[in-house]
Amino acid sequence: MIKNLLIILGLIPSFYLFAQKDASLDQYPEASYELMQDRLKCVEGSIPLEFNTRIKSFIDYFTIRDREYTKSVLVNRNVFFPIFEQALAERGMPDELKYLSIVESGLRPNAMSRVGAAGLWQFMPATGRSYGLSQSWYIDERMDPYKATQAACRYLKALYNMFGDWELALAAYNTGPGNVRKAIRRSGYKKTFWEIYNYLPRETRSYVPQFVAMIYTLNYLDEHNFVLDEMEMKYQVDYDTLHVNGYMHLETFANLVNVCVDDLISLNPHVIRGATPDGTLNFPLRVPMDLADDIRMNRRTILDSASKVGKVELEYLARNSPGSTYGRTRQIYRVRSGDVLGTIAQRYHVRVSDLKRWNNLNSNMIRVGQRLNIWTLPHYSSQTRETYVVKNVPKPVPIIAGGTYHLVKSGESLWSISKLYEDLSIEKIKKLNNLTSSNIKPGQKLLINM
Repeated sequence: MIKNLLIILGLIPSFYLFAQKDASLDQYPEASYELMQDRLKCVEGSIPLEFNTRIKSFIDYFTIRDREYTKSVLVNRNVFFPIFEQALAERGMPDELKYLSIVESGLRPNAMSRVGAAGLWQFMPATGRSYGLSQSWYIDERMDPYKATQAACRYLKALYNMFGDWELALAAYNTGPGNVRKAIRRSGYKKTFWEIYNYLPRETRSYVPQFVAMIYTLNYLDEHNFVLDEMEMKYQVDYDTLHVNGYMHLETFANLVNVCVDDLISLNPHVIRGATPDGTLNFPLRVPMDLADDIRMNRRTILDSASKVGKVELEYLARNSPGSTYGRTRQIYRVRSGDVLGTIAQRYHVRVSDLKRWNNLNSNMIRVGQRLNIWTLPHYSSQTRETYVVKNVPKPVPIIAGGTYHLVKSGESLWSISKLYEDLSIEKIKKLNNLTSSNIKPGQKLLINM
């Protein structure tokens, strides 16, 4: 999240690789303190836009020191702002709140923080579920721009009703209402953000100033010589919904309906593994509006074909042997107060047994400050889809007349199976079944004697 990257101004590298069209300018226009203050007053609405040196430093960051980051936000502004504006207007909430998603995620619907917050509005798993955002290995609705925006509006409105102040509601969105109440108590029951500022967590002290600075920046782009290439800009795609049941492979579907898979992913960023799982009922898949009628005319054929590709591979990735790091990327997680292995595993869509193997743990005990290795699968995209073509899925063993077979049960290993039969070794099992490793899974049929 950008809020974590900007805590210490001046120490953050610019890592957003977007073309900077005005890079030939030797200097960028700087405004005086008084002029910035006056400009903010001109755009102030329902939320107070305090101006001070802290906010000015963030404005300087967005308009001078990391203009490339600001441009990366502008590329997606026309995609997501209409969604935010409509949801806020429906609830009678301040339109300025649409800028909060920039502070949270940089307008990236698949943004994932180091602590497991996800999506445009960076919902933590538990908070997301409490606001109706379901999460599984295949689907994460925290990354659905429409559902997550509705949830964020409800949450922000609840926080405003709790504190009666939008700045405090924003602070609570970042750090939780409990920490805001604690800061209020420690300040002697002061009632505004800036009065309790020194008692808030460090990250939250930067959070509201970033929000104000981003409002200023996006309202005064011309005054700071932001030159935008129209070819880089993205816009909302008109869509219709097709209700899908059961397993459906996204890339196969895209190929069959002649749509770019990246376009389909951009409409459905919450399909994080490139497929809907078995058991899905009435999943609302978004498809380009201009193709919707043709898709419906050929619905049965298209969905039947898309239901037969990649299923075994994905199921293997979802249920492969404990401790596997196939196709995964390592992350380092620092244990916080209140963490247990179960909640960490749930947050990252891994198993407790995986965490224990990756970190050589003999029990479920962990301590605050401990560093854990967590191997996570990347979300499905055109750049990562090769990860989902599994090379080492166990192949079915051909049935040999007169052969003896063993059906693998949960918890069994090649060693335990070899002990069940006379004159049977691990190497013999592997040779009979053409196994290149000792990995087996429940339900697998092994030839043990010919």
